[in-house]
Amino acid sequence: MDRYLEFILNHYILSLALAVVTFLLIQELFETAFKKFSALSPLLAVAKMNDSDTLVIDVREPEEFLKGHIENAINTPLGNLTTHLTKLETHKNKPVLIACQTSTRAASAAKLLTKAGFDQVFVISGGMQAWENDYKLPIKSAAKKRN
Repeated sequence: MDRYLEFILNHYILSLALAVVTFLLIQELFETAFKKFSALSPLLAVAKMNDSDTLVIDVREPEEFLKGHIENAINTPLGNLTTHLTKLETHKNKPVLIACQTSTRAASAAKLLTKAGFDQVFVISGGMQAWENDYKLPIKSAAKKRN
C-alpha cells in the first residue's frame, strides 16, 4: 500500500490522468446503458419511413440543409431545437428520425427530445454522410436559380 501511495505522489499527473479516463469510461458506460433512443442505419431508417408516419428532423444549419437533405425532412438546427419543441408536440407518440452530418449533433438532439417526452426517437447512424456516400440514398437539394 505504501508503494502505491509513493507511486501516486511521484507520478501525480499520470495518476490524475488515470482517474479522469476511468471517470469518463464509467460515465460513457452508464450513458449508453440508460439512453432512451436508438440508432438506425440509413436503410433501416428508410424502412421505418415507409412503414409508418415518421417525422424526420434535420438538425444541421440551414446552409447545410439546403445543399441536400432527406425528402420531407424538417430543418430545425440543434441550437433552436428547444424553442421549436412546442411545434413538434403533435409528434410525441410517432417515430422521430434525427439526422445531421455525422450523427454527432443528432445524438444531442435525441437526448433533448427524450427528455421532452418523445417516445420513439431514432438517430440515423453516420448521418447524411452515410446516407449519401455509403448507402447512395437519394437526397433533395434546393433548386438552382437560373439567370
